[in-house]
Amino acid sequence: MKVCVMADTHGFHDSVAVPEADILVHAGDFSMSGTLAEVSDFARWWKALPHGRKVLIAGNHDWLFQRDPALARSLLEGSVFLEDSQAEVLGLRIYGSPWTPWFFDWAFNLPRGPDLRAKWDLIPAGVDILVTHGPPYGRGDQTRRGEKTGCRDLLEAVQARVKPRWHVFGHIHEDYGVTREPCTTFVNASVCSFSYEPVNKPLILDL
Repeated sequence: MKVCVMADTHGFHDSVAVPEADILVHAGDFSMSGTLAEVSDFARWWKALPHGRKVLIAGNHDWLFQRDPALARSLLEGSVFLEDSQAEVLGLRIYGSPWTPWFFDWAFNLPRGPDLRAKWDLIPAGVDILVTHGPPYGRGDQTRRGEKTGCRDLLEAVQARVKPRWHVFGHIHEDYGVTREPCTTFVNASVCSFSYEPVNKPLILDL
């Protein structure tokens, strides 16, 4: 089974070549500012893709999903939209969460510490694919200044309790790539670079 994963397309979706896969996953930030027009345009492109199973979460730019969730979700009818929730897709347990540490007052921001930890506590153990918008600490989270910006509480939850086979995220565009560890493979699937150019390819998880 092949799962195609991507994140941070930021409105440049028409420039993205999406490979064939059994499941297609987007880890958030498909818009620039989450307007109705932006989300509608993304939905047009997303629905036209031939993949039989599609799963996605929102990111910190996707404001419509926080301001008017019912309207936003209605635009993506036919896809599995996850927000602190889980779905079984072709036998795989996939859990998705949009939250990131507080950053310039964007959507789905929470302060580091108890508020974020409470969100990670909702993730059940043993999921096959964990999809979060932001990275855990030290895995795909390094900025161009060399700062590690991921969430330590998320890393602890992943390593100590959840132990997913794959952890897919984006948010930190400049640390695109894969980090393999014994229990979990971490995937920063950001399509856009730091300068918001769609230069990175969607990645394939081969299960």
